[in-house]
Amino acid sequence: MTTPFFKPNPNVIKPYALMDLDDTLFQTQRKIDAWDLPTAETENLVCATVNKQNEPLSFMSQRQATFFNWLLNSTELIVVTARDRSEIKRVKLPFDSWQVLTHGAIILTADGQLLSEWQQHMYSKLAPLQDKLNQLSELFASHSKSKQSQLVFTPHVDSFNSDSIDKELIIYLAIKHAQKDHQALIDLAKKLPTLIRDFEQDFYVHVNANNLAILPHVVHKRHAVQFLLDNHLDHQRPSFGFGDSLADLPFLQLLDWYGMPSRGQMHEQYQS
Repeated sequence: MTTPFFKPNPNVIKPYALMDLDDTLFQTQRKIDAWDLPTAETENLVCATVNKQNEPLSFMSQRQATFFNWLLNSTELIVVTARDRSEIKRVKLPFDSWQVLTHGAIILTADGQLLSEWQQHMYSKLAPLQDKLNQLSELFASHSKSKQSQLVFTPHVDSFNSDSIDKELIIYLAIKHAQKDHQALIDLAKKLPTLIRDFEQDFYVHVNANNLAILPHVVHKRHAVQFLLDNHLDHQRPSFGFGDSLADLPFLQLLDWYGMPSRGQMHEQYQS
């Protein structure tokens, strides 16, 4: 049998594009200035997210907006983000496919509904860890209230509902530094394994810029993306993705092609 040569086909099959959001497709003005992004002059900026007061917070450069517009029209764009269900509502971009949220603990369908089979799976994994997560929460909540503390602590919680489940669980814990002291967060990350018994058996720590996350091993973007690839996405369609963080790399490695923006944590780690 002779292998045929490639022939252009006018019937385009859209690939899947699995995309991290913050610092990949958009970023704050502070990071725009620090990174000296091209086409990010004030008149070229496009608002991508708002804060809790509904004020513009993150922006796309003209190049990023053009890239995002191309993704919307040429691919099936799947969001893969650390943002939770409340935080994703402050992203003012038109998504219309799957959304992997809260570091992979939550999967929303194209119509914005919770994927119940994933919810039940995550509930079974997170429920046994609630005592330890509550213990850590109380520790950091108490510390962050002291006058000398510069830590801003946020537990990320969500409701798990199905025929047999109706409960609110802590998914992961986030810590920021009020003065954006990155080294202070790195130092804190080193101390965390001493706080509770078997910490490293149940949890891992991710630090990126002014964000420190304490996550159960069962919560990971890679786990959720693997579940979608195995159970809900068309195996015949190609996939590619982008992410800026080292925490994105494991899910990106599941795809056919992947890349990163020319700034951010992963770029700094791997540039020659």
